[in-house]
Amino acid sequence: MKWSEVSIQTTRDAVEAVSNILHEAGAGGVVIEDPEDLNKNWEEQYGEIYELDPEDYPTDGVIVKAYLPVNDDLVPKIDQIRGALNQLKLHGFDEAHKVTLNEVNEDDWADEWKKYYKPTRITERLTITPTWETYEPIKENECIIELDPGMAFGTGTHPTTVLCLQMIEKYLTQGNHVLDVGTGSGVLSIAAAKLGAESVLAVDLDDVAVRVARENVKQNHVADKVTLQQNDLVKGLSGDYDLIVANILAEIILLFTDGAYSLLKSGGKFIASGIIKRKYPEVEQALLSSGFTIQETVEEEEWIAVVAQKL
Repeated sequence: MKWSEVSIQTTRDAVEAVSNILHEAGAGGVVIEDPEDLNKNWEEQYGEIYELDPEDYPTDGVIVKAYLPVNDDLVPKIDQIRGALNQLKLHGFDEAHKVTLNEVNEDDWADEWKKYYKPTRITERLTITPTWETYEPIKENECIIELDPGMAFGTGTHPTTVLCLQMIEKYLTQGNHVLDVGTGSGVLSIAAAKLGAESVLAVDLDDVAVRVARENVKQNHVADKVTLQQNDLVKGLSGDYDLIVANILAEIILLFTDGAYSLLKSGGKFIASGIIKRKYPEVEQALLSSGFTIQETVEEEEWIAVVAQKL
């Protein structure tokens, strides 16, 4: 399958807005190439391995990339993206945004990940390893998640995912029923199943993400617990869940706080991540307005995850 790599050169302040534009155009996720990453003093608390090549980063600004399928909808989507970028000037972003298109094959794109994606210990119990790497557990109760992100943009090592996994490990109890909204590569669902959930419903609007997540679920031998479904957030869903998890943009979380509240059992928890710090007050207010109480917030770099409870 052929994909169009949409690269947008922008500023660090506009990264979240540009990412949201790409998401609204149908991208399942984004790749952010920020040269500041090269200067970070990466902590290796859980044994992460970082292999960053300066050649992969821009010398000016930040590049945000997304991948859209090459089909009849591509040209209208590119026009939509360009129009939305022009509208950013109305929201205080005055800089120009350079858009570059490059056609790639899915196999070529996936192979690029393999150069940088290594086994990573995420929490006290969870270790994520790519399917093509050999990894031997170093702890007796270690849960190994074998992952191939494919085109779903979810290696499990981004700060928002790490925060979400840490909260799942902390709050999930044996036998819980879990809903994973915007599952991506399926990493949160797989983790929940391996940590003791009785059942997990994983939903994503992107059919590519659903396909990739289904393969990862099978790879990790949790298909008996995890059900995959293409769905627009929580629309049309029913049930009583003990735990709802979502690692997506703050703007998207704002769209379904009421829906998440209605789907939770009394005492159930909503773990939401993917929230940049300056957007958290809006998310907090939406959660409180929906009836939640805030139980805990955790942060890493510029990102926040929140645990909200239905009383």
